[in-house]
Amino acid sequence: MKRICVSAGFLFFNMAIYAAGPGPLSLDSCYSRARQFYPLIKQRGLIEKTRDYNISNAAKGYLPQFTINGQATYQSAVTTIPFAIHLPGLDLTIPTLSKDQFNTHGEINQTLYEGGVIKKQKELFKANAAIEEESNEVALYALKDRINQLFFGTLLISEQLKLDELVEKDIQNSIDLVQASVNEGTALTSSLNQLQAKLLQQQQVRIDQSASRKAYLDMLSLFVNRTLDESTVLETPGSLTVSDSIRRPELALYNFQKATDVVQEQLLNNSNRPKITLFGQGGYALPGLNGFDVNPEWYYIGGIRLIWPLGGFYTQKNQKQILRLDQQTIDVQKEVFLFNTHLTLRQQSTDIVKLQQMINKDTEIINKLTEVKNSARAQLENGIVTTFEYIGDLDAEEQARQNLLVHRVQLLLDEYNYRNTSGD
Repeated sequence: MKRICVSAGFLFFNMAIYAAGPGPLSLDSCYSRARQFYPLIKQRGLIEKTRDYNISNAAKGYLPQFTINGQATYQSAVTTIPFAIHLPGLDLTIPTLSKDQFNTHGEINQTLYEGGVIKKQKELFKANAAIEEESNEVALYALKDRINQLFFGTLLISEQLKLDELVEKDIQNSIDLVQASVNEGTALTSSLNQLQAKLLQQQQVRIDQSASRKAYLDMLSLFVNRTLDESTVLETPGSLTVSDSIRRPELALYNFQKATDVVQEQLLNNSNRPKITLFGQGGYALPGLNGFDVNPEWYYIGGIRLIWPLGGFYTQKNQKQILRLDQQTIDVQKEVFLFNTHLTLRQQSTDIVKLQQMINKDTEIINKLTEVKNSARAQLENGIVTTFEYIGDLDAEEQARQNLLVHRVQLLLDEYNYRNTSGD
């Protein structure tokens, strides 16, 4: 019985959650979902698999290497001994080899020392994979700017729609007052028509803004892989404390690129070292190892082999200089990136301070214009001012409130853009 009660409790709890629907959509959840579902994220797994295959192939350099060779030739002359050997009781004639010859053999080589080339090849594959992964990270990081524009654009329109509802209620209240005056014969019908026209215009604005909000949500839904409609609520993010430190993924990319050049230089050094291998060779040939035997024969050879290609030393110095120049180029690119990023941060910081000051003024302006509008409404009710004058005061207050909304959302957008620019 107890288990039944517990199960029923979980069932009702889940039904309640389902009925409530998904909660407000936060900016951080948009970041994470966009990163999770953006097609470029699939490339990370491909990079890792490619790296593992390359490292596995490099490690196979320690395994025995098998080769099969075959050759058939016809030569214009062969080695001959133009005399016979005559000894008491022995008459020996040296046979002449055939001009048709062949040699088919298999060979096995086992590396004993390869100068550390395989180890450095593995490190190079890892370093190149790190560069590709970080380049992928840079591209994914750029998603945040696109999410910011869509999220805060939707948030701004949502706040404007709330303000539109308040303005419509304000106009409707004024219509009710004028309607009563018209019924009493103390106000003209034209005054009522002006207010009703203003209400219709305000409703048009709301229709346009609702369509814009839907368009923003449609685009945002593609990034977050979630259905978003008119009922979707966006969670207003909190204000940020900005910092001028830079922690962008591009900086890690520059470091990985320089590390790759270091590994390449080490690989260059190791490639010019001698290589030592064990080898064994066996085959069937004419002539065989016995050069005076005119019949094909089986044979085998085994031993140790030293290979030391010296041609690499001709270009080693220049190749190292090329790698060092590439490192200097990376340093210059990093310096340019930091310069431009600091420049952007300074401009964004200036915009943030400006918006903070404008928001303070917006509040003062709204307070003043609200007093003017309320006074105008009372005067309209008493027939002191015209409807046209009242609508002008109403528009002025609405515009001031719109300015405050825009500045608040723009301030949040600038703060989060600043955070993305710095990578903090």
